[in-house]
Amino acid sequence: MIPVTALRKGTVIELDGEIYRVLEYQHHKPGRGNAFIRTKLRNLRTGAIIDRTFLSGDEVQDVRLDNRTVQYLYNDGDFYYFMDVKTFEQPALPAEALGDAVKYLIEGMTLELSFYGNEPIEIELPVTVDLKVVETEPGVRGDTAQGGTKPAKLETGLVVQVPLFIEEGDVVRVDTRTGEYVTRV
Repeated sequence: MIPVTALRKGTVIELDGEIYRVLEYQHHKPGRGNAFIRTKLRNLRTGAIIDRTFLSGDEVQDVRLDNRTVQYLYNDGDFYYFMDVKTFEQPALPAEALGDAVKYLIEGMTLELSFYGNEPIEIELPVTVDLKVVETEPGVRGDTAQGGTKPAKLETGLVVQVPLFIEEGDVVRVDTRTGEYVTRV
């Protein structure tokens, strides 16, 4: 058990039988009365986000997750399948639990998968991924006074703003934390 005052962004806790990751944390000390902590939590099994307020004296159960290196194999629409590179086991995660991470997954990609006991919980994407541009309009010279951008659809269905010189077939590097274009590869 840890006091709620020790919670920070990224901490994993167990609450009401579910596992949550702290997305936001705010400590409030009103002029009168006890301090309280407002948190925004993401359920790691379902992907649902909840707001929860704790009193400063409360305690929560902290959770330790084990990470394993896995390779992304395929999806069947409802589940995404991975292969442990050491044991060759093939755990699966539902699309709801992955959330926006599905926009960055390409077959054969190596990443980290977190387990709670033997249950796969969430994936940790690399900071950047290289994706191929499958659809974008041609950029017209003289469109802007300074570096302009245009939307480009990538091989995973993700749409990002790219510079005007990017064409279909180019491979671009995308930051998985922000979903923004980084550079042409």
